[in-house]
Amino acid sequence: MDFEDLVTALEPPPNRAGKSDGAHEHHLYEGAVMVAYAMHLLRTQGARDVRVHPDGEHGKQFDFAGWLGRRAFTKVSGVGSTAYGGVYRNPAGQTITVNPKSGLGDVVANIGDHVISAECKGGIINARHPGQLSRLYRGLCETVGLLMATPSQGRQVAVVPLTDGTLRLAERLAPRCALAGIEIALVGSRGEVLEVKAREAAKQAAERNDT
Repeated sequence: MDFEDLVTALEPPPNRAGKSDGAHEHHLYEGAVMVAYAMHLLRTQGARDVRVHPDGEHGKQFDFAGWLGRRAFTKVSGVGSTAYGGVYRNPAGQTITVNPKSGLGDVVANIGDHVISAECKGGIINARHPGQLSRLYRGLCETVGLLMATPSQGRQVAVVPLTDGTLRLAERLAPRCALAGIEIALVGSRGEVLEVKAREAAKQAAERNDT
């Protein structure tokens, strides 16, 4: 993946001035995480149709229709009452349905005979402010908790932004999450998706403990 328009750069508020790497805060909003993971499923996992379920706040933060349009997805029908809700299809016949409805899983796809359901969170990926770093960590813990509280229909994936901190936490959580049937995926600033594998995470953690 190489998407240059997932991140929104904003001036920090006064209480966070100087607490990010660079002059601006780089927001990878939850909506951006959703579409990046949806594209990952279409491009690498064999999905043909992916359903994305943002809430109203996600639609205010992230331009779903504009972003999908720049990826050659044309809106072919509407869903719900928002301007961006609808079915979007690309020339290859793949579809992303944006349905602003809660309680259905943030990103859902049927692949073969199983379902992939992902819960997503966003965050400021260049933050050094303690509160924002904590928010990134909590986001991963919350997505895992939501999946644990939801009956599994197939593969369950917790998806959050990729940072040094979330990667370390994901490596610690992955072995235990695997026991509950939950996977962890981290989305980078340009849409790259890192799947944190339990066996590899356990090996890396053991190597760090030995040093």
